[in-house]
Amino acid sequence: MTTETMQVDGEKAAVPPTASAARWKWRSSEGGVLNAFSHVFLLVWALMVGVPLLWALWSSFKTSGEILTHPWSLPTNFHFDNWSRAWSKANIGQYFLNTAFVVGLSTFGTMLLGSMAAYVLARFEFPGNRFIYFLFVGGMAFPVVMVLVPLFFVTKNLGILNTLPGLVLIYIAYSLPFTVFFMTAFFRTLPTTVAEAALIDGASHTRTFFQIMLPMAKPGIISIGIFNILGQWNQYLLPLVLNQGDTKNWVLTQGLADLAVQQGYQGDWGALFAGLSIAMLPVLAVYIVFQKQVQAGLTAGALK
Repeated sequence: MTTETMQVDGEKAAVPPTASAARWKWRSSEGGVLNAFSHVFLLVWALMVGVPLLWALWSSFKTSGEILTHPWSLPTNFHFDNWSRAWSKANIGQYFLNTAFVVGLSTFGTMLLGSMAAYVLARFEFPGNRFIYFLFVGGMAFPVVMVLVPLFFVTKNLGILNTLPGLVLIYIAYSLPFTVFFMTAFFRTLPTTVAEAALIDGASHTRTFFQIMLPMAKPGIISIGIFNILGQWNQYLLPLVLNQGDTKNWVLTQGLADLAVQQGYQGDWGALFAGLSIAMLPVLAVYIVFQKQVQAGLTAGALK
């Protein structure tokens, strides 16, 4: 049996094995309590998030009568006609395609411009570097409601108000600050020796960025890309103010809000929940497919 020592008044004193065992048991019990608390908290959080999603999904296969009389019961028969009515009669299909078009182009533009700006800010020293960086960071401090009126008049003067291309440009501008902030920090964690070797071999800065640095930054690009997709897919306030024209140009959030009002009066709750499920499933699928890449991108900077 070993005896531990501790410093007492400048001299080493022996600590009985029983004291060491008691201290180990106390730390073990404390860790066990924290571990149990964290597991309970995560379980409650998972139920709070997962149960409403599952309830909306199985309600999309029920009739309106079943939803009102037995809201928590599973559907006795799967009514797939709810999905067809939501897709065609409620124009969810058109809104879905509009949203996919806008989010696809805006995410691509955001990641391209954001990664290029972040690479320059992270790798090159020039007058005004920090000033430009803090301008991007400052863009995250402004709530959307503060820029709605200026954006409205700017898009109106440019002739892109109530158009899908105009909404693409607005989404890109809205998502760039966080993208540049995140990607700048990520590019700083990448080794510089590879880029320097490419430049010595005669590669241009453009080729070095697109063929060497950008593939190395793939985990960070995927991570921030997923966040941009989620944020732009669920955006409601910007299209509500800047895309008020023809309903054929509406995105999913506008269509679902209009469907909620219509079905609330008509009583077709099955179609409403089907529309919610159509809007919800794509983003869940994207996150499930790329969740490992998202986690890798968020922890890459800490592991390097």
